[in-house]
Amino acid sequence: MKLLTTSFLPIPVAILLISPVLAQSNHSLTSPNGKIQVEINLGDQITFSINHESDPVITPTSIALMLEDETLGEKPRLRNKKTNEVDETVEAPFYKRSEIRDHYNELTLNFRGNYSVIFRAYDEGAAYRFATNRKGELTIKNEQAGFSFANNVQTWAAYANAEDFSSFEPQFETSFENTYEKETISQLDDQRLVILPTLVDVGNGKKVCITEADLEDYPGMYLNIRGEGNSFQGVFAPYPKKEEQGGHNNLQMRVVEREEYIAKVPGQRSYPWRVMVISEEDKQLADSDLVYLLASPSRVEDISWIKPGKVAWDWWNAWNLYGVDFEAGINNETYKYYIDFAAKQGIGYVILDEGWNVTGAADLMQVIPEIDLEELVAYGRDKGVDIVLWAGYQAFEPDMENVCRHFSEMGVKGFKVDFMDRDDQEVVNFYYKAAELGAKYQLFMDFHGAFKPTGLNRTYPNVLNFEGVHGLEQMKWDTPDVDQVTYDVEIPFIRMVAGPMDYTQGAMRNAIKENYYPAFTEPMSQGTRCRQLAEYVIFESPFNMLCDDPTAYEEEPECTDFIAAVPTVWDETVVLDGKVGDYVAIARRSRDEWYVGVLTDWEAREMTLDLSFLGEESYQAEVFQDGINAHKTAQDYQKTSMEVPDNHQITVKMAPGGGYAARIYSE
Repeated sequence: MKLLTTSFLPIPVAILLISPVLAQSNHSLTSPNGKIQVEINLGDQITFSINHESDPVITPTSIALMLEDETLGEKPRLRNKKTNEVDETVEAPFYKRSEIRDHYNELTLNFRGNYSVIFRAYDEGAAYRFATNRKGELTIKNEQAGFSFANNVQTWAAYANAEDFSSFEPQFETSFENTYEKETISQLDDQRLVILPTLVDVGNGKKVCITEADLEDYPGMYLNIRGEGNSFQGVFAPYPKKEEQGGHNNLQMRVVEREEYIAKVPGQRSYPWRVMVISEEDKQLADSDLVYLLASPSRVEDISWIKPGKVAWDWWNAWNLYGVDFEAGINNETYKYYIDFAAKQGIGYVILDEGWNVTGAADLMQVIPEIDLEELVAYGRDKGVDIVLWAGYQAFEPDMENVCRHFSEMGVKGFKVDFMDRDDQEVVNFYYKAAELGAKYQLFMDFHGAFKPTGLNRTYPNVLNFEGVHGLEQMKWDTPDVDQVTYDVEIPFIRMVAGPMDYTQGAMRNAIKENYYPAFTEPMSQGTRCRQLAEYVIFESPFNMLCDDPTAYEEEPECTDFIAAVPTVWDETVVLDGKVGDYVAIARRSRDEWYVGVLTDWEAREMTLDLSFLGEESYQAEVFQDGINAHKTAQDYQKTSMEVPDNHQITVKMAPGGGYAARIYSE
């Protein structure tokens, strides 16, 4: 087996000495509110830096695009430049707000050699991208994308999870699920790849979240600290040269040999945005729209058929029905029970996760004899519940159009596609092809085993959700030392900056810190019951699962009614308060109702929330709060009704690992 070991090594940060032979020029770009300044220097290389007011965010960093026979950005010769200001409103279906103000200043630097670098400055951050305007096809050998800092900054970094860290190659196959290492940049392991988004504390209360947007026909970016000084360098998976089918139940394509380039692309194109979301207060990170705004506009003309919503899920709870007169499992009787439960609760979907087709065959047309799909689709249709199917990558990709056509004609409404576990150019292109074919056959997509979102949900609104998160499924097997509770109050400020996430909350078995243990077929959550309810408000997820079994929900009607009622898309979002790793409080509106969710870490916490955004109208609230004994018995909760005070200040008390959830409505 031959594995490439050189071309994807990170490129050392260049020493910023300007050759006396070349004319040096400086160019500036400022955000609309004047707080963010982007400085670009053209000398031997293109370098950029970013300040927020007088505070350095990114210090001078070189950027370049390496082709087969030249490097774009080396000894750049500026032809001309263009500035532009945009201030418009973008409609955002199936998102955390129905419309977004898109306000930025833009600087385009056009260079001899028919390439450009475009910089944008928003009030909430900055971004840059390369563009080429050449004939024919280009071979991209590598890209120099870096992020340098003024000192040994604090980071929240999630490593690519892999079995082998002897080189970068085995780390290019990853599920993109890991908790965050809170370390200074110098403490990070230079042998390991860091997945995006990544958060950096640049001092004076300010942070920068690094990610990418509009990732199309190009490999995704990892970060690594090899190089000079306090800096990250971008790392990209080379293009697959040879693959073998294998992995989980023969559903993956494993790369055994790679090319000496990262991508082959048309000569006329723009490249992914390198995105830096900048905050003065942590809560601003949880409210960012930058990735969505930087993505390409929708390519789906008619979106009326796309119906986000809740889904009753089978796999996490291991089909564990009880008190029934049939053997629960992967069979029609079990799924009819799930459908009946969904219909009763007004839940729009039931998913058939792994097991409905023949294991190991990697063929979606081979359905096990215990399942009659057409019967289930018809049964669900009569009850107002639609069917969604799980599909492994290698069962779905080889005959994608036939699969989409066949199951769409049957009445299936969407696919949860799993085990891609890569983000090289080939797999990135798969996402776009699946989204396009899904739209053609009116199927929505939920990408599991997936890299972080980069705005594909704007370009193809039928892509409702992405995993790329250390979600609740980890509680089936993770050791007791894993800290999911702290992770829960980190991801709204990091992973969720990139977009929606298939976290799959909703556990009815809940455990305090001392009592949690992994249980694959009877799993539990860390933290309190109210935490699980609040996560339906906090976590963005247009296609949102109920992870536990119908029997467990039927025994908890108050909590189930609340979960079933929480919307999955919103007209308005207000981030009330938050501190990375400690707590987060968010209010969201759908039509004329508001929902409030609050999470804390393992510290009991009392907070006062300001709901003055409600205006002068009188409001009532249905409240779920941790019970007085929730610190000992995590399932303890109290449901109350209250009038929202005239001053719109409400007090929230939470147990360790706790949460708070409320529905607020006008009288």
